[in-house]
This record gives sequence, structure tokens and C-alpha cells, in this order.
Amino acid sequence: MPNKYNAQRRHHIPKMKFRVKNWAAYDAGLRRRGSLTLWITPEVLDGWQAARRTTPGGQSSYSGLAIETGMMLRLAFHLALRQTEGLMASIFALLNVPLTTPDHSTLSRRARTMSISRGCILPDGPIHLLIDSAGLKVFGAGEWLQEKHGAKARRTWKKLHLAVDADTGMIMASTLTGNDIGDPSQVAPLLDQIDAAIASVTADGAYDGMPTYHIVAGHGEDVRVIIPPHVTAVLSADAKHNPSQRDQHILSIAARGRLGWQEETDYGQRALVETSMGRYKALIGPRLRARSFSGQQAEAAVGVAVLNRMLDAGSPDSVRRLNIAA
Repeated sequence: MPNKYNAQRRHHIPKMKFRVKNWAAYDAGLRRRGSLTLWITPEVLDGWQAARRTTPGGQSSYSGLAIETGMMLRLAFHLALRQTEGLMASIFALLNVPLTTPDHSTLSRRARTMSISRGCILPDGPIHLLIDSAGLKVFGAGEWLQEKHGAKARRTWKKLHLAVDADTGMIMASTLTGNDIGDPSQVAPLLDQIDAAIASVTADGAYDGMPTYHIVAGHGEDVRVIIPPHVTAVLSADAKHNPSQRDQHILSIAARGRLGWQEETDYGQRALVETSMGRYKALIGPRLRARSFSGQQAEAAVGVAVLNRMLDAGSPDSVRRLNIAA
């Protein structure tokens, strides 16, 4: 444990405590997440069969909505593909509806190429966007196996990039890339998925650089960018006469310090996207089950849709509790 010998002399910051204001509604929403009616809706039953093709080729039996529903059930209840097939078949038998269930091979194959809706609700006004990334493990030898048998199998992982609405917590856009892809390269793909107007973009220092500012400016000249510059950041050549947003951040940090800059720009709300990352790993899982990269991308997209539907069913309205010394 680092600094264990100086633990008694270190300054201990108490953990912030929060109180949920809408506990009754939030409690009902948590229970509703486990209801099958949240996932098997009348719209799903009506659109279960695929539409008749008008071009040459084979006719699909199941619509994209049916495949997406099956994948959502799988991730929501942490099932294998065969168990998902059995769950849907039992649901149709209990409902007494004349629908067949796609087999596990069809679910796996169709999920790789289908387009998946994120299921997020667009806000009325411009959104304050929070961007971050986190790693998801993929298949491979576990830590116990490596320690027990001395296996040297390389564990690989993928990067999940999220763009979250700061006001609602809804995931507005997502991408899945390899672990060798830089975070700033995914700003443009994330913003291209968002149809709503953007008021601000907040990210950590890994996204610092003028290319990120130029990409955001392409989605609106008045979009505010809140990214902490690197410690070694310097002003641009035009900073004296026409300072950019990045120049203004550098000058503000020099005058007020980083903590003062964070308070001025409300940079602290970036922690909400880390909350979304933690929520994804807790509810969906910290690893990807699919073997192919296209299947992993589809799995991550379905996980985002599941998370948004759970948030829509009920989310906490929490406020910070002040620690008042006696």
C-alpha cells in the first residue's frame, strides 16, 4: 500500500454522501428493470416477423427488432445465447402467441450486422456532453489460470467510448475500438451520432489538443469545450489578439490555479461520465462475450441500449448531504 508509513499524517478527505430525493419512484423503477414487460412490449410482438423483401435473395424470418430484443434480454439478465433462446420460447408459450424464437446461431450471426438503436431520449434544448473511455475485457485465460499453471496468454481488451448527457445520464453515442486507438480520434465518430444541438463538450486531459477543438467547432462555433490543458501547454501565436478556448483555459489556470479553473468551468461534472462507465460494468458486465470484433461492437451497442432503457425506467435524483460538524 503506497504511503502506508505516513497514513497517520496524511490529510483524509471524507467521502461525499448523497441523499435520493425520489426514492419511491426510483425504487419502483429498479423493480421494473426486472419485469419482462420492459423488454417484450406489444410493439416488439407486432413487429417480430421480418418485412417481405422486394429484392432478390433469401427471406429473413425475424426482424431486426426481434434480434435486438433477444440480445437485450441476454445482456439484461446475463444469459448465454441458448438460455436466451429458451427464455423467449417460454415467454411466447406463456403468452400463448404464435411466434417462433430465433435460435442461438441466428442471434449471434444477425447481431453482427444489424443497426442497433441507442434508445436515448433527445432533450428539449442543447445538451452538455461528457466524453470518456474505459476498457472492457475480452475472452482469454483468467488471472487464476495464469497464476496456477504459469500460463502466459496475453489478455486483450477493447475500449468503450461514451458520450453522456450531463443532465439525464443518458448515453447519447458510443463506439468500441481496439486498445491501441487514441481517445481523441473517437470525438468525431461520437459527435456524428448525435442529432441534438450541443452546448458544451467536457473531457479529461487525454483529449487535449487543437484537433479536438477543431472537431467540436465543426458541430457549432459556439460549442464550449472544457478540457484541462497539459501542464506543459503553451499559448498559441494568436493568443494575444484572438485567444482560442484553449488559450483561455491556459490563462485561467495560470491566474486561478487548476482547482479554481475547475470551479469556474464546472469541470467537476465530468465525474458523471465515470459514473456511467461504472454503471455499465456493474449492470452489463466488465467483459465482452463475443469472439469477433463485429460481434463485440454489436454487444457493446446493445449494452448501451439496455442501460438507457433501465435509466428511462427510473433514475435517482440525488443531492449531496453536507457534513456539518457537531
